[in-house]
Amino acid sequence: MENIAEYLKAERSQEWRDEVRKSMKTKLRLEKVRVQMSEEDPNVRNTNNIEVNTGLSVEEAVLEAQRCIDCPTPTCMTGCPVGINIPKFVKKIETEDFLGAAAVLKDTNGLPAVCGRVCPQEKQCEAQCFYTIKLGKPAVAIGHLERFAADFEQKSGQIAIPEVAKSNKIKLGVVGSGPAGLAASGDLAKFGYDVTVFEALHEIGGVLKYGIPEFRLPNDVVDVEIESLKQMGVKFRTNFIVGKTASFEDLKEDGFKAFFVGSGAGLPRFMNIPGENYNGIFSSNEYLTRVNLMNAANPEYDTPVHSGKLVAVIGGGNTAMDSVRTAKRLGADRSMIIYRRSEAEMPARLEEVKHAKEEGIEFMNLHNPLEYYADDKGMVKSMKVQKMELGEPDSSGRRRPIAIEGSEFILEVDTVVVSVGVSPNPIVPAALPKLEITDWGTIVVDKDTMQSTTIPEIFAGGDIVRGGATVILAMGDGRKAAAGMHKYIQEKIKAN
Repeated sequence: MENIAEYLKAERSQEWRDEVRKSMKTKLRLEKVRVQMSEEDPNVRNTNNIEVNTGLSVEEAVLEAQRCIDCPTPTCMTGCPVGINIPKFVKKIETEDFLGAAAVLKDTNGLPAVCGRVCPQEKQCEAQCFYTIKLGKPAVAIGHLERFAADFEQKSGQIAIPEVAKSNKIKLGVVGSGPAGLAASGDLAKFGYDVTVFEALHEIGGVLKYGIPEFRLPNDVVDVEIESLKQMGVKFRTNFIVGKTASFEDLKEDGFKAFFVGSGAGLPRFMNIPGENYNGIFSSNEYLTRVNLMNAANPEYDTPVHSGKLVAVIGGGNTAMDSVRTAKRLGADRSMIIYRRSEAEMPARLEEVKHAKEEGIEFMNLHNPLEYYADDKGMVKSMKVQKMELGEPDSSGRRRPIAIEGSEFILEVDTVVVSVGVSPNPIVPAALPKLEITDWGTIVVDKDTMQSTTIPEIFAGGDIVRGGATVILAMGDGRKAAAGMHKYIQEKIKAN
């Protein structure tokens, strides 16, 4: 029969007809092409802080959600550090229950609008999608759909506040308001605890505010998600350095029974090469913090940042991309990435590299700085650069860069941003001498509960444990620690 509808009406069992319909539906889904999110014009966006990605329309979101083929075993969930029920929220979008989709996300993720923008889904949930692992095709755009659902809720004005248990009046402290701290505080509030987050800076959000530029993550998006935590009862104290403003003993005397430490990795690393202390050479932490959090790009403010016309950023990660793209927006004529390996070895997200290239960023891969030179006022004016080639893979699995002798040359620069990594914030370990730490300064914890191996009332996660983590991995640590803290407190109550 040529007509499929008539074919299905033929003498067949209902089970057979259902199976045919399901296989036809799956075939149609498999043939759909992944929706591409639209972006602002590169030659416009590289002059301001407007968000690069513009989000999906309702029609685009529904079409993309229809690509999900309802896997019996949804492998995508195995790639999500916070355990989002991905098939469930995607199906909600397919049926146009967008607020329902947001509610599913917020069951396990208190920052869906953030994660939908900055998490490397291509290495996590989307890397485990059926399309990717079985067909070698583009995965369902889980990150785009997460952002869509979260943004839809924010714009609707119908923001659902997660349900919290009745207050048990037990005080718990969270050190740091970055993604790990925010995730931990949200889950602890759901358990009914009296949670206070202590933030050293004047703005809540940690790296979400000071480290990620607004063209990737607008501050108002972060603020809405923080407001939801406040509505859940979480308290925030800014300009408060635990270990300096008050000690842990002071806070324990004030009634705090346990602490989650999510103080991050705010200690910048440098390369220790000659001239690195000249004026005009910054760590990426200082450069981005001054621009993102202190309005240093505005010359009318008291703390302007020097950002010249010939800017070199050393490194190949996401922070390097943020720095070099920020320099372009601050008026640099030539913004350069200098990276000692090839583009294939870059740890930055492919999307960030793509956006940087579109915006006119110059990539000097297989190059490495050796020395900086300054003018008579101590301001950097040039740098000696050496060409590199790749050898055998090192312990990281990436091919090891090898210097090419006699390939050195001088490159004119007037600003340098060093983005070669960070180390854990040392303040908390210094304040707790009994705390077990590694040779790298990270806190040693039980991987299942995130509890300190030496001080039972201390839990930790994120960069202070990992040394460097994505937003979503830090949030996963925060959620795991919240569960561990809850178990610890309840066991102490039973013991007493």
